[in-house]
This record gives sequence, C-alpha cells and structure tokens, in this order.
Amino acid sequence: MQVNYSLNNFYEITETNVQTLPNKTIIFENDLKISNREFKRLVDVVAEFLFANGITHGDKVALVMSNSWQFIVNVFAISKVGGVVVPVNNFLKEDELSYILNDAQAKLLFSSSKFAKETQSLLQKTNIEKIVWVNGCPFENEKNIDYAKMIAIPLSGKQETYYPTTLTDTAVIVYTSGTTGKPKGAMLSFKNIFSNCEGCKNLMNVKAGGIKMLSYLPMFHAFTFTVTVIFPIYTNSGVIVIPSIAGIKDFKNLLKQLLFKRCPYFVGVPDIYKAMARAKLPWYFHWFHNVKGFISGAAPLSEETHKKFSQSFKRGELIEGYGISECSPIISCNKPGENRIGSVGKPLADYKVKIFDENMQEVPLGEHGEICVQGDCVMQGYFNRPNDTEEAIVNGWFKTGDIGKVDADGYIYIVDRIKDLIIHKGMNIYPREIEELLYTNEKINACAVIGEKDDEGNEIPVAYVVLKDNVVTSDNEIKEFLKQNLAAFKMPRKVIFLPDLPRNATGKILKRELRNLHPNNKPGA
Repeated sequence: MQVNYSLNNFYEITETNVQTLPNKTIIFENDLKISNREFKRLVDVVAEFLFANGITHGDKVALVMSNSWQFIVNVFAISKVGGVVVPVNNFLKEDELSYILNDAQAKLLFSSSKFAKETQSLLQKTNIEKIVWVNGCPFENEKNIDYAKMIAIPLSGKQETYYPTTLTDTAVIVYTSGTTGKPKGAMLSFKNIFSNCEGCKNLMNVKAGGIKMLSYLPMFHAFTFTVTVIFPIYTNSGVIVIPSIAGIKDFKNLLKQLLFKRCPYFVGVPDIYKAMARAKLPWYFHWFHNVKGFISGAAPLSEETHKKFSQSFKRGELIEGYGISECSPIISCNKPGENRIGSVGKPLADYKVKIFDENMQEVPLGEHGEICVQGDCVMQGYFNRPNDTEEAIVNGWFKTGDIGKVDADGYIYIVDRIKDLIIHKGMNIYPREIEELLYTNEKINACAVIGEKDDEGNEIPVAYVVLKDNVVTSDNEIKEFLKQNLAAFKMPRKVIFLPDLPRNATGKILKRELRNLHPNNKPGA
C-alpha cells in the first residue's frame, strides 16, 4: 500500500502544529514549557542565524550536544534552511569527532560547552567555519558564538530563510557505530523518517496529540532521534526532555515524569529494563502508571531480562522491537496484546522483510538466513560511499547483516549478527544462544561471546563475563553450568572475567573491542 505523506520536511511540522494548536506545550524540560508558537519562533531565530552564516540547501550542520530543547530547536532550524542534520555521538573523542565532521563535510557545529575539551579544536582540524556554544561559551569571537546571545536576537521575519525541501531530500546523516572499520554516514530522507513515524502511529494506534514521549537516551542515536524526538512532534503530542546521563542514573525523576506525564509508551534499551526489574519501586507507580507498552530496542533483549521484568511489572507489557540506523531506524516491533517473547515482532506497516541466503535467494519459511528489508524506511545510501551502498542495497533490498528467520505468522526472530557467527570445524555456532544461557546464571550480570582463532586456525567460542557484586565463581563452574544445556562443540573454550564490558551510548556491547584484545581474533562486528 502506498503511503500518502502530508508533510515534506521537519519545518512543515512546526507550521502545521502552530496552525492546529498554537498554545499546546510541545517541549517539556524541567520547569520549562515551550508551546508550538514559541517553538516555531525559536526555530525561526536559529534559522535566520544559519541563513546569515551561509547555510543553505544541502549544507551539513553537526550537533555534538546533550539532550536539550536547544538540540530539538536546532534540528528543525537546520531543516528550515534546507541543511542536513548530522547528530554526532557526544561520547567520542577529538580524533573520532574530527573524522566524522570531515567525512560529512560539515560547515558549522553546535556544541554543548561541556564537550569543549573534545570540540574546541575542531575549527583547526576540520572544515567547520563556526562553533555555536550551548550553555556557556568558552571563548567568544567571530568563530565562536554564544547560543544564548544568538537566540536573543529579535526575529526579522525574512522569508528567504525557508528552503522548501521535499520528501526525497536528505534530512539527516546518521553515522553508524563503525563495528567494522570507520563509521559510515547513512543518509536518511524526510520520507525515510516520516515512514517510521507513520509506522509508529499505526503500531501504537495514536491519535493526534495522544502520545507524549520521554526523551532520556542520547538524542544523537537514531532510535532516540526518530522515536522520542521527531515522532512526538510529528503527532503534535510533546517531548519530555531529560538530560542523557541524569535520565539513566536518576530513576526517581525518570519514573516520576513517566507517571505524571501519563505516557502510554516508554522506550528503553535492555540495560534500562534490567535496572528497572531490580529496582524497588513505590507501590503507587505500579498502581497508577499509564504505560501500555515498554518498548525495548537498540540491542538484543534477553529472555531472562524479559522474564524478570514481567515478574515485577504486572501492568504494561515489555515488547521488543528491531531496527538499524540505515532503516531510519525501526523495522519491526511487537504490539501489546500480540507479543511473542523471543521475537522482534512483525514489520511496521508497508515494510517488507524477507530472509535470503548468500546468493540473495529467499530461503524456505522458518529457515535461517540474512534479514533483508524493503520499503520507505531504507536509507538513500552511505554518504560519498557508492561502493558500500551498492553492497548494502541489492535490488532494492537492504542487507541488515543480521541472521534471522520469519515464522508462518510473519514474526521475525533474530539469531545473531552475520559477523558474530563462529564457524568451528564446519559447524555454525551462534554466540547469542550461549549468551542467553549465560544470562540465566544468577551470578552473571553481563556477558558476551566472541570467536577467537586457536593454534590450528579454527574458531573457538570465548565467553567474557561480568559478575554481579560480591559474587565469586570460576571458569570451571561456569563451564559446568553450560554443559547441562549446551552441545559440546558450542562450549566456550575459555571464560574470561572482566569488571565491565565495552559498550556504546545505548548500552550495546562492542564486541569489536573484545576482539581487539587478542591479535588472532577475526575482524568483524
């Protein structure tokens, strides 16, 4: 079915919202409330600044910022002048930031002052012409602009600041996590992102204005950006902004906002749900919360986490979804009342998912192969990487790099990443199967299984384990535990205990960093 999109770009959302409900609060941040009318005014002010500083259609503007109302205003202002938003991981170091800004050919940077240590030298290391500093300006001159002073400039109302971008124009370049080499910029059009918004509306059965979202995970991440920033403004509902680090660490405030703002859906990552399952929450939260669906994404959700969360939360289902940056990012999700544990649900409306073998031939129902996606969510391609784009999108199908299967009812099951697959003497070993079993051990807090080359050049599974506090165990004890339910050829040859596992901003374990600990390991995700 063809989707009829009523909007062409982000700025048109603000215009439509103002015409419909000008006084409605669209952004909440602590005690600050920003109405649709005020939001549009702020967007227009920043857009005039961008236009006056030479930013126009196709120019890239980067954001290295904390979660804030300013982040959202900047995104919509960049859209107004026809620029392309480049949200950058604010956990990165100076050289990593330089690489991305140079690769994206960014002309201007918005930086939170708290990241000045890593960003202030980017004027010399990149083609950035100016840095606009949010929440304090380390030093002010013609190339370092104080956001607070810029936003206070009266609006002139010049019409030429608006560039009427279309659905097929690039809206955002999202840099992938770089699990295999350097990060690549996935170009997402307005149609790509709006298709996700329409899919979420259908999934959640949302009426206009009916789904405020808490935005506490990092806004630069594709999952957070689409689902908790663009989507609630797209539906004229409202974004509740919570600073990233505070949001994850301060459960009291996070759950207070969830309770009092009456959010029908809560979006999180597995680590959040593990913490919520362990937390001793007040009885009234469980009694009065309005959440129908606790949606988990961005990393695999273990069945053990699902089980423990469901034991604690009797109201509201924990449902798993699946996405990838290159698909804007949501591909599929379960629905409350139609939840299949272990599955990541059915594709969002109007997306197609098929399982192909290495020759791009569809495999029989229920068999394993690569998950491939077709639909309006699929990116335009990787910025300035035609060869990588051609490799990733074949005959209109995006190759996710994930191994999975689809059942007779259309539910998708993810088995593992293709590059995580361990082949031991011709036998396939899926690390996720071993990890799921490890998570059922009461002594284990986190784990990851990777392939390592032995002396004969064969791949063997190695388990990296983080224990819970004040717990003692041994390599042999873990192996004995696994032997009860695991075939001999799948058994980890080594169990290595670590104080913590390397993770990205949303808690996804970075297996490439574990592989880098051992020179004989295979390269990969």
